This record gives sequence, C-alpha cells and structure tokens, in this order.
Amino acid sequence: MVAVKAGDVERVLASPDPKAAVFLIYGPDAGLVSERARRVTERAVTDPSDPFQMVRLEGDDVAADPLRLLDEANTIGLFGGRRAIRVAATGRNLAPALTPLLATPPQDAVVVVEAGDLQRSSPLRTLCERSPAALAIPCYADGAREIAALIDATIREHGLAIERDARTALAALLGGDRVASRAELEKLALYARGGGDITLADIHAVVGDVSSLAVDAVVDAAFGGDLPTLDPAFTRLMSERFDPGVLLGFVLRHALVLTRARNGIEAGRDTPSSAVEGMRTLHFKRKAAVERHLRLWNGADLTRVAREIGSATAATRRNAALAAELAQKALWSIALAARRAAARQQT
Repeated sequence: MVAVKAGDVERVLASPDPKAAVFLIYGPDAGLVSERARRVTERAVTDPSDPFQMVRLEGDDVAADPLRLLDEANTIGLFGGRRAIRVAATGRNLAPALTPLLATPPQDAVVVVEAGDLQRSSPLRTLCERSPAALAIPCYADGAREIAALIDATIREHGLAIERDARTALAALLGGDRVASRAELEKLALYARGGGDITLADIHAVVGDVSSLAVDAVVDAAFGGDLPTLDPAFTRLMSERFDPGVLLGFVLRHALVLTRARNGIEAGRDTPSSAVEGMRTLHFKRKAAVERHLRLWNGADLTRVAREIGSATAATRRNAALAAELAQKALWSIALAARRAAARQQT
C-alpha cells in the first residue's frame, strides 16, 4: 500500500518515488490540495506555462469517458518531453478511469487528481493506496506547527521580522485553508514593507479583518441556523468583493474547531460551556453563539459538513464566475442542517 502519512507528506513531495505515475491529492483543506497539486505538476514538466505540457481535465468529463485519461496520458507531446495532467475530481467515481492507467503506467506523463475529503472506503482512495504506481497524499487543515512554519517562511521571504506577541496573534487567525492563510500573509507583508518589525497593531490593522464582524456574522448565522441574519451578512461581504473561497475557508476552520470541541464533549472530557472557555482566541462576544453551535451539532454531522465545505471551496475555484452562488448554497446547507438539529432537540 502507498498511503502517505500526513507527517511524511513534505518529505515525499520533496523526493517522490520515480515509479509514481499517479498522485491522488485529497483532503478537507482545498487550498492545500491545490497548492500541492500545482507543486507536483510544475516539478514534472520543464515549462508549466506550455499548454502542450500542462493539461487540465474536469472530473465529470473523465468519468463520462474513462478511456480519455488513458489516451491523454499516453499521448506524445508535440515537442516531446514529459507532460502533466491535472484532474479536478467531482462527486463522480474516477476509479474506472484510473484502473487501466495504473495497470500500465505512462512513461512520459504524471497524472494528478485533486479531490475533496475522501473516506477511507472511497473507491478512488482505495485504488490509489493499493497501487505501487500511485501515491495518495492527504491534505488536512494546518496545525500549529504548519502555521508557524508558513508564517516564518513568508516573513523570511519578504525580508521582514515579527514580534513574538504579534506572531502568536497571527497564528491564531490562520489555518483552515492554506490559500486563505497565504493570502493574508502576503497582504500583511505588503503592508509592513519598508517599516520595522511587524507588531500586534499591524496584525489587528491588516489580518484582523479576517475575523471582522461581517465574517463572524456569516459563520455564526450558518452554524446557528439563522437564515435571516445569514443572507444580509453574506450579501455585505460579497458587495465588498470578499473572496467566496476565502470565506468558506473560515467557515471550514470554524467547523474543524467545533469538531475538536465536540469530540471532547462526546468523550466526556468537556461540556459545551467549558469547551468554549478553553477557546483562548475566541472573542467574548461570540461565546454564547459558539456554545449554542456545540449544543446543536454532533461530531459526525460536523465531520460531514467539513467535507462538504472542502468540496464547495474547490468548486468555487473551478467555477470562479459562480463562486458566490456556490458559497451561498453551501452556507444555506449548513444553516438548514442546524435548523433541523434544533427542531429535533425541541421534540
């Protein structure tokens, strides 16, 4: 089996097995999935901007014609050289398209499949984990170590320095989606360029808007089932040209925070109120709302929602013109699930 452990991913990506012709990159952090897929494909070819070397396929098209992927992988480039094929997976099963490809791996092509949070029993994940010609790369939300490394690398790349308390506050605001975290760090670096060390005031001025009242209102309304509040808060963010994918990244981060807290509650280690008190970075004005979320939701439903948000985030990147509509649909789905949970508790 070639299932890569989360802790080994960076080592494997730095020096992948040369026999690997297929990379399945999956997980709830859609931004990290996209980042690692780009890293693998750009490493595989000499000119990533060359459309003859870099090919993109939609998962629905591949599922509809399973032999298309095999033909594409074995096509010789116009000017020779290796080719990279990125496949954006959807809800349709891609295992039939990958099966013949893994049986006879291409010699001059690498295939990268970007997927959402796949269960262990998923046919696509099972197929790739069992094949010696594939690598299954998980992409989970950044933990404290990954966030710290991302901050340090970005600050260093821009020739900046950051004060300790500012770094601690910054780390608390990031995570959930790698692309969103990078965007906030790049914005901070641009703001701090030409000044001294990055301070806590800089964090509040630039990155603090990630946790602005409008974003908090969307998150809390969605998980609380408050549709009358959700719609105007979402409309306000979209009118300010807030990126729908970034917004879903923060929704995902909240889902993961709730999941961890619910796991502790269901294991008997915490109560909703004690779990909220343990959330050190949570603004005091949100404590009542988050405690209500923990009473409404259970761990299994939160895990499902996290997978759905990851898929929705990926969809917003594949369909930029419909990103706002896709994000709103995902938020409505969360809110309606919260309402159903509240109704069950009242019966």
